[in-house]
Amino acid sequence: MAHRAKIVAACAFLCIANGPLFGQAIPGTTHVPTDLGRRINEIESCLPDPVIVKGEPPSCHTLAERMQELHVPGISVAVIHHGALEWAKGFGVERIGGEPITPETLFQAGSISKPISAMAALHLVQQGKLSLDSDVNSVLTTWKVPASPAAPGAAATLRELLTHTAGFTVHGFPGYAANTPVPTLVQVLNGEKPANNEPIRLESVPGSQWKYSGGGYTVMQQLLLDASKRPFAELLRDTVLIPIGMIHSTYEQPLPASLKAEAATPYGVNDEPIPGGAHTYPEKAAAGLWTTPSDLARYVLEVQQSLQGKANHVLNPDLTKQMLTPGKGHWGLGLEIGGSPTEPYFSHGGVDEGFESLLVGYEHNGEGAVVMTNAKGGGRLASQVMMGIAAAYAWPDFQPVVRTAIELDRSVLARYVGTYQLAPDFSLVFTLEDGQLMAQATNQHKFPVFPESETRFFWKVVNAEIEFFPDSAGHVKYVVFHQNGQDDRGVKK
Repeated sequence: MAHRAKIVAACAFLCIANGPLFGQAIPGTTHVPTDLGRRINEIESCLPDPVIVKGEPPSCHTLAERMQELHVPGISVAVIHHGALEWAKGFGVERIGGEPITPETLFQAGSISKPISAMAALHLVQQGKLSLDSDVNSVLTTWKVPASPAAPGAAATLRELLTHTAGFTVHGFPGYAANTPVPTLVQVLNGEKPANNEPIRLESVPGSQWKYSGGGYTVMQQLLLDASKRPFAELLRDTVLIPIGMIHSTYEQPLPASLKAEAATPYGVNDEPIPGGAHTYPEKAAAGLWTTPSDLARYVLEVQQSLQGKANHVLNPDLTKQMLTPGKGHWGLGLEIGGSPTEPYFSHGGVDEGFESLLVGYEHNGEGAVVMTNAKGGGRLASQVMMGIAAAYAWPDFQPVVRTAIELDRSVLARYVGTYQLAPDFSLVFTLEDGQLMAQATNQHKFPVFPESETRFFWKVVNAEIEFFPDSAGHVKYVVFHQNGQDDRGVKK
């Protein structure tokens, strides 16, 4: 049976091209314009490697190859060009041996839920029901932010919650598997059983530093509930989703039975479906959105057009500008801000159990894209597809990084073999195989790493580096993992 499953999976990866949906740029026709067809073919046939080694010829992979290598059964893409949803297309299958992915297939958005819920919070600010800079405890009634010895007398604000500067604990949430108890929101906030997270509490003075916190967005969820006196999914439907045309999206958790036939099945790293299917996330503001790339593209378009004062269905231009103004950590009110001062873009990634996605939109030139996958590790594929889109549409960003590799003696490489603990549930394991140093992260595939100095190595499959720190005797005690401007330390076990 397992052998047969592998054959079915191979067919799914090789037979990936499902019919595209063409949007606002070319209404009333399914004919593919020559330039558009060329761009889609370019993306499908040549995904650039995230890292290029200096002196080596550039290489690329087909989308089918990368899906098979990374064990991603399905992927859905929507591309915005010149301020319109130009095309959307599904690749692969919603479950191995099942129906093909279409532009209407639903995925869990993971943390891409945050910028959509942030827009709802800002809508309440616009209505005068919330303030960006008042103590959230002045509005919270069902639950209050407890006093904290780490921040005596401190008051957290909505602005700080949205920018990840409020100082709250809990980075993210694993969700709840099928047939397991699901906690109330207050139980999540207090870390009480059956919640599977630590209590959400202040661990630093609000406003003093940037630290990503899904916990802070869960406090924001309770704030919206207390301010609006409405169920969260209903509030988001009426204030954001319907007004901007996200008609295939919902914050209902779990997904209603009537929509399950439209949803992709989540997978782990080796073609194994997540037991029981999609997890349930009571932390709806942080991780609870079900949606499609096309619907998220409509969110991108709304932000772009609201900034210009052309389509302010949810926010006025002033609040939209505040949303996109970077502060600590290059974060605005719900979105990460990148690019150059003249061509900034906003973005957010998303990871739920078995779903990984990426959203990007440029503020001024009407460009953007959304990529969603239904497998753990699919974020790497989403990033590579985004680079392929960037190349096809001549974006100024998301280009491969060029690095220089050197040769090291096997005896040097052998010093780095071992397991390094970066978080309670995340480690990097380094092995030496046929003279090649290999790295494997928790619940992920194994990949080679290449030296750029005696102590610093890089991956080709992702733009990240690992730095080893030996003591005076040459024994490595810890590593620092560098990615996306963040540095995470891991101690050798």
